[in-house]
Amino acid sequence: MDEDIQTGTIIVKNISYDLSNLSPEERHRLRHEAMHEKHKGHEAMHAEMVFILLISLIVSQIFLVVWKSKHFKSFQLVTMIGMWIIPQIISFKLGNVRFIIIWFIFSAITGMIATKASQSPIKNSTPRLFYKWFLLVHKVTYILGIAGYVCLMLTFFGINFLFFISPTAALDLSVIVMFYGVYYGVLSRDIAEICSDLMAAKIGVDFNKFFYLKFKKIKSITQKLAFLNDLWKQIRVRFAQIL
Repeated sequence: MDEDIQTGTIIVKNISYDLSNLSPEERHRLRHEAMHEKHKGHEAMHAEMVFILLISLIVSQIFLVVWKSKHFKSFQLVTMIGMWIIPQIISFKLGNVRFIIIWFIFSAITGMIATKASQSPIKNSTPRLFYKWFLLVHKVTYILGIAGYVCLMLTFFGINFLFFISPTAALDLSVIVMFYGVYYGVLSRDIAEICSDLMAAKIGVDFNKFFYLKFKKIKSITQKLAFLNDLWKQIRVRFAQIL
């Protein structure tokens, strides 16, 4: 490109210049003036773009805050689905095999547990399995997030040079580890909240149906008291299994 400019002509302020007859300093000055003339008036357009971007960010933030405060359940569900699906689509387009494999493993296990949590009646083993899986994910993602952040700070202080690791590789590793910790930590938290609410509702419905159908048939006060005592024992057993 420089060779073409040095031997060609350039037009500045409607005046043609033969660059082959000019000194390097004059060619540089003319190229600089031509660039400014070409982009003349773009400052206003750039200012409008920045203004539109700021307004869009403010309006969208207000919309999200209002949506979250007025309809939290739908906000949580929609954001969780978006967080679950959109990164996977981007990974498919970019060919990020590592993220795709981890995402499929996480989705398969979480989907199986979420399916068990949505069943009615809920099996006795489901709450314990649910608790163990999401507790494990919480611990792993917490460790990954802290480890990624610590590695990032150590890279900024140049500790990576002690281990003969380049700054680029250290930064890439730190950001990737911290991303996996934050991403799967937030995603699993939202899924756990939705599934736990669903399980709590189903457990309540099961006990209400059981209480209503049995209690309705009992006539004697003594039998009703015995039934309530029986029901309390079953509730304690159920929650002991959950915990």
